[in-house]
Amino acid sequence: MAVDGPLNVIALISGGKDSFFSILHCLANGHRVVALANLHPPDHHPHASATTPVSHPGATGWSISDAPAPLGPSTDSGHSLSQHDSEGADETDLNSFMYQTVGHQVVPLYATATGLPLFRRAITGTTVDHGISYQDPVLSSAPLSKAEGLQGPQQPTFGSGAVVVDEKRELGEDETESLIPLLRSVIAAHPEANAVCTGAILSTYQRTRVESVAMRLGLIPLGYLWQYPVLPPAPGSVEQGPHSQPDDAQLLREMESAGLEARIVKVASAGLDEDFLWENVASEKSIQRVKRVLRKFGGGGRGSELGEGGEFETLVVDGPPVLFKGRIIVQDDDTKVVREGGGSLWLSIRKACVEMKPQGQSSDEQVIEQPIVRTPALLDAKFEAILQTVRNYGEQLNMDFKDVPLAPLPQTSGVVASSLPEQWCLLDSSQEASTEDQTRRLVEAVRQRLRDQSLAATAITNTIIVLRHMSDFPAINKLYGALFREPNPPARVTISSGDCLPHGCGIAMYLTVQPSLGLDDRQGLHIQSRSYWAPANIGPYSQAIAFPVPSHADGHSSMRLTTIAGQIPLVPASMVLPVSGDSPGSDTTDIQITLALQHLWRIGTEMQVQWWTSAVAYFPRAPSSADMKRQAILAAHAWNEAHTWGLVAEGSDDDETGPDLWDRNFNPQYMSLTGGGDDDAASPNLPDWDVLTSACLAANVNEGGESDFLQSRRRYIPYMFAAEVDELPRAAGIEWQAHLGLAKVGSGTVRTFARNTAGRGEGRRLEFHHVVVISAAGGEIYVHTTAALLLDEGSTDVAPPSSPIAFGPEIEAISAEVAAALETLLDSPPKEAVAPSSPYLTYTDASLVSSSFTKMADTTAASNASAVIPCYSLWNARSARLSIVALFQSHYSKEVMV
Repeated sequence: MAVDGPLNVIALISGGKDSFFSILHCLANGHRVVALANLHPPDHHPHASATTPVSHPGATGWSISDAPAPLGPSTDSGHSLSQHDSEGADETDLNSFMYQTVGHQVVPLYATATGLPLFRRAITGTTVDHGISYQDPVLSSAPLSKAEGLQGPQQPTFGSGAVVVDEKRELGEDETESLIPLLRSVIAAHPEANAVCTGAILSTYQRTRVESVAMRLGLIPLGYLWQYPVLPPAPGSVEQGPHSQPDDAQLLREMESAGLEARIVKVASAGLDEDFLWENVASEKSIQRVKRVLRKFGGGGRGSELGEGGEFETLVVDGPPVLFKGRIIVQDDDTKVVREGGGSLWLSIRKACVEMKPQGQSSDEQVIEQPIVRTPALLDAKFEAILQTVRNYGEQLNMDFKDVPLAPLPQTSGVVASSLPEQWCLLDSSQEASTEDQTRRLVEAVRQRLRDQSLAATAITNTIIVLRHMSDFPAINKLYGALFREPNPPARVTISSGDCLPHGCGIAMYLTVQPSLGLDDRQGLHIQSRSYWAPANIGPYSQAIAFPVPSHADGHSSMRLTTIAGQIPLVPASMVLPVSGDSPGSDTTDIQITLALQHLWRIGTEMQVQWWTSAVAYFPRAPSSADMKRQAILAAHAWNEAHTWGLVAEGSDDDETGPDLWDRNFNPQYMSLTGGGDDDAASPNLPDWDVLTSACLAANVNEGGESDFLQSRRRYIPYMFAAEVDELPRAAGIEWQAHLGLAKVGSGTVRTFARNTAGRGEGRRLEFHHVVVISAAGGEIYVHTTAALLLDEGSTDVAPPSSPIAFGPEIEAISAEVAAALETLLDSPPKEAVAPSSPYLTYTDASLVSSSFTKMADTTAASNASAVIPCYSLWNARSARLSIVALFQSHYSKEVMV
């Protein structure tokens, strides 16, 4: 489904502002709308379930009395809506969480107003699946096969295009499934259609349901309004006066600028009363009225000014000439207020018509010259500034390694080692088997392990797939995707290590499994729609999965760990790699590094991540060591700036390095700093420096030069390194992976320690970076350790050691040093062994380290073996060559006294 270039779009419309504004963005992105599609409340016609094509009757206008298939019984053969109708079914709103139905009588007029073919169908079923993320009924009911997964014509795999499914199964009870026959009828009439657009802004509920249907029909979902309120302005735009107010209502102002006229037809919030009905919400006057009332009555949460919480619904009656050839006219006498109780009331529209615009207003020449809508800038203010600093980088970063001495932690007595996730490490080195056959065996091995432990696939939270050849990715993706039926499959990283993999091995698969994780404990983010926000994940992997850390006390601690998919620098709206604004073929390393890092930040912010444990920047094979060193420096510089941009000394009134405190907390241009938040509370900052203990941040400000304040924070930035591999997905120039994100950690509960050790032989040194989280009550301790084995610091072309570094003995020695560090950190030794059995993930320079895969000879490798990613080279943030990077995690809990 990776289709480049213009798309042929089916536009789902309800009559509301969001669906029509989404159409304008489809046009602005060069796509063509081939048809409109609408679901309306069920009526009593004998053919109500059939799809009704509505053609536009010309430029003479059209009364609603001429609309086909009117709602409810009628006394005059359906040619007008009478008082009897308004007191019956016509005056009961469906109140669907999925579809807007108020004003549905007007929808047939959009065929005339736009000149586009319109297809309609009655809604069947009710809300059966109440989950925020929709469970595909086909996936949930289809049986599993023995070894190959779901096979045959009913195989529903992620991103595999259109599938044939059983009609009875498809038309289940959930109202979402009504979209299937509606869209199929449009596709039958317009076989060129390959995309569907929706107006979901903040609603995960609506977005995931449209995406589920689109995936099954082989359509690309477009959701250009997703997270739109928090995106930056268009390049070069300067918004002043009342229009510069940083709130969700900015989207309404964008609609006004585009010429959209959206009338309020329903209110359902305290304070929004009958006086608001038929107000044009896309106007500054109405915006201010809504804002005042919501604040007065305790509203005003995220999305409320847009009606995202059901505060109001709208009906579009006019728009720019590029879309609207005519205006819908509704007279005051042709409406009636319907009261449902509980403060909910809406307009029942009895009659309407279309008044066509003069031909000159809709000429193709004028439409082409006029901008329709603004499209947000690719980078927000923070990452635009980071891009400029990356472009102006020096040959060497000012990032000297500074020890942060280990010291015993308070409140740690009496802790015992607690459960950790399992690591399933699988590879198949059968030389006679293709990579596809090897993948099939690995998938069956995973499925067998799940059966043996009575686990669902939702226990898998993260997967790393290492291929010999990236060209095998489409084939293995389909087989791998058959493992997952539930919404929100694991986050995933995919790279190619080329000949660094063992001879005969085409794929290695590493899975992180949480055996004690309940389905309700698992939070996922899986966005498959194209938008301006971050790349769509059209495949069997989520952008992120978050889960609580197990606890002895109550089953789970409050802290959550977040795994995030590898982020490559695709332009979200088009899903293509960025091009340089200079000459064709220019180096795009800087923009790719920055854009992919912005994706990581936006996803982390949405998942309420406050701190990273560590990160790696994967790069494809470089022409030389000098080229790879340069790329590593650029990535390290971007990582450093992402953590310190906008920081100023406490108590300082001047900030010349970034936005002021108000901007950082409230201005949508800087939301990658502060996050979008839940409906009731804003997300924490990323990074959230408040989570560090006061001891970590104690510093004085010097006059002149860089402050100790900023320097003190730089020494605590999470460990980052670069890995040179063979190839990345979509031939990307970089892939960022944050190993783990920390969320829901309290203020002052995080400590970091850094240590450099010498005496490893042949000029090698070991550097550690520990991230320690202690719960406020001291009952939970989580430790993440990054250990990196350095060669000669600062050298580019490193002479290999006289003999290869033996992987097994070196990992054992590193593990022993990590264990010693943990014993120092803990106030008293725990009752169980402190040392982790092995790192959960290890990176090696394959030219310097031997026997990396000794413990992983075949698919029967034991759980908790170290996952190994062989690389062509490894580099730390100071451009020093590394031979091994090992990641450990440890968890301790207060022992429960029975």
